[in-house]
Amino acid sequence: MWAYLRRQGIEVARCTVERLMRANGWRGVTRARTIRTTIADPAASRAPDLVRRNFTASAPGQLHVADFTYVPLAPGGFGYTAFVIDAYARLIAGWECSLSKETAFVQRAIRQAAALRRRQGRPLDAAAIHHSDAGGQYTSVRFAETLLLAGMTASVGTVGDAYDNALAETTIGLYKTECI
Repeated sequence: MWAYLRRQGIEVARCTVERLMRANGWRGVTRARTIRTTIADPAASRAPDLVRRNFTASAPGQLHVADFTYVPLAPGGFGYTAFVIDAYARLIAGWECSLSKETAFVQRAIRQAAALRRRQGRPLDAAAIHHSDAGGQYTSVRFAETLLLAGMTASVGTVGDAYDNALAETTIGLYKTECI
């Protein structure tokens, strides 16, 4: 804050800024340790990567990409937000917030996306691809059942490679910048 004020041409002592910030309970932005959301389950079988970094679709509902991220909460701790993005229009077709990163909350986001397509008169079919990272939530048996019931085929990128799910990572980046 002191450096910012000086750049604006406001002459103020550093100790004054520190005292005012301390008195009001203000803290500067820090790059704290990040929360690891993608934890691969080595025992789970993974679907093949059907997308291969080609995040284009010629019609709505052909390709959905998904991921979730952590969100810092005001009283402390973290919440999580899951997204399902339709690659055709870059539309967030489903989303869900939770205090837990268990499989159920990403399943609810998928159900929202499938319900949206049904309401629009374009239900998903087996040709629809759902692409995600290799996190345990997306490779679980329960999640595979949810995809099957929604009428989608699973696709999973490689472990530890953000480019394999770049569309979802971009959406999450915009969400955190614009909304959080």
